Amino acid sequence: MLPLLSERYPNSKQLEDLAACRSHLRGGSRSFYAASHFLPQPMGHHACGLYAFCREADDVIDEGDDQWAALESLKSRLDGIYSGEPYPIAADRAVAAVVAERNLPRELLDALLEGFAWDAQKKEYHDFAGVIDYSVRVAGTVGVMMAVLMGTRSKNMLARASDLGIAMQLTNIARDVGEDARAGRLYLPREWLLEAGIDPEKFLANPVFSQELGQVVERLLTEANKLYERADSGIRRIPARCRLGMHAARLLYSSIGDQVSINGFDSVNQRAVVPLRLKLVRLMSLFKVSALSSDSSTLPALPEAQFLIDAVNSSEPAEMQPPWYRRPFSELDLRIGWLFDLYSELDTRDRRLKKE
Repeated sequence: MLPLLSERYPNSKQLEDLAACRSHLRGGSRSFYAASHFLPQPMGHHACGLYAFCREADDVIDEGDDQWAALESLKSRLDGIYSGEPYPIAADRAVAAVVAERNLPRELLDALLEGFAWDAQKKEYHDFAGVIDYSVRVAGTVGVMMAVLMGTRSKNMLARASDLGIAMQLTNIARDVGEDARAGRLYLPREWLLEAGIDPEKFLANPVFSQELGQVVERLLTEANKLYERADSGIRRIPARCRLGMHAARLLYSSIGDQVSINGFDSVNQRAVVPLRLKLVRLMSLFKVSALSSDSSTLPALPEAQFLIDAVNSSEPAEMQPPWYRRPFSELDLRIGWLFDLYSELDTRDRRLKKE
């Protein structure tokens, strides 16, 4: 029986696993790493382990010589996780403990791997619905998994969680247009490119920014912002001790889209990097959750994401409140000073690397 993580990570091996997961995130996903520190500590442990596994899986597919072999290996790792015998890998052990404690449906992680399989086969996305299908799998899944970690299986809350994950992925796509194209990948809807007078194959062969391309990127970010607004009503309704963490993630990711806009929607010649000052300004609005946009809490999930909600709702029990759910909100250590120190350190490291 795997030890549960509901309290503090009681032994040294779990502490080592947590440190390894956090180290992976700190180098590869700063926005999530920062946001995780606004979560209740037990959930922060869970979230870091789960997200580290997702990042590792993405890296294995992107960087491996044999992507299909990598996918088979990941499926085997999931088999071990769900049988209670995880591979001797920090992220796998962490996810196995999450599965044991939170009854996390395997269909969510299987959908994530399906998205990675689409990457491996360089699937083409002809319309926006296709891009949403992809975003549901590689990011909507993560949003829904986070909702499960919080102890909610409400259909409306799961729908808003999927909205947030999809919005974040659309932001990533808008930011990485040039980087993806140079790797032979295109996630912008080909239909939109053709409408703008851009030949998708010619763009892939020679990624060059144009005002027409900028309009397509702007259009994608407009759709992302609509989903952020839909997600806001869900953020207002999640457990108070988780609300700041999810709001922080939302603010940090939407700031990436804002920076793409500041750059004239040119994400071919430059990769949007949100300045430290702007990150801190945005995070200072964390306490103004009431200022989030109008109510969308009862809107149904996007049709492409409905299968995720069905997978969670078919599992039992309907609600699983974690042990920390009813603890006083005052126990949450916001560590605002720590956040300033973190971003100062990252900013200093970035400037040092640029000089080398």
